[in-house]
Amino acid sequence: MDTLAYTAALPAKRMAAGALIFNPQHELLIVKPTYRDGWLIPGGAVEAGESPSAACRREVREELGLDLPIARLLCLEYQSAEPDRTENLQFVFAGGTLSPAQIGQIRLPAAELSAHQFCEPSAALALLNPRLSRRVSFALTALAERRTLYLEDGVELR
Repeated sequence: MDTLAYTAALPAKRMAAGALIFNPQHELLIVKPTYRDGWLIPGGAVEAGESPSAACRREVREELGLDLPIARLLCLEYQSAEPDRTENLQFVFAGGTLSPAQIGQIRLPAAELSAHQFCEPSAALALLNPRLSRRVSFALTALAERRTLYLEDGVELR
């Protein structure tokens, strides 16, 4: 069996990438999707042949209308399969701090997002679903401590 055939037969994992983006007051940007309840951080699915950082940059551009540099990985979480979802990898990147001019340029795709807001990180965490809230909390710690964290099912592995 050649290498391509061998690697094509290996299991594939679903991946998504999101960004922590702040305003000058260090409030976190969250977005409200039209297709589900609750709030999210900007981001979305990694497409075939796309790196997680490129996916994050593309999703931020599609969701906010802003082309931001996405480079620093804050947190990577492996999530085991559950009855209603396959196993997956979730990446959280640092998206930086927006200027007032950039904030004024935010344009949401109406079919996908109905609102956005900046709020204190603790308030943002309360608006996110528990799994995302936990991951974002770890990512905020990683940002503050200038390190990268790895989680499995919400637990940091050291």
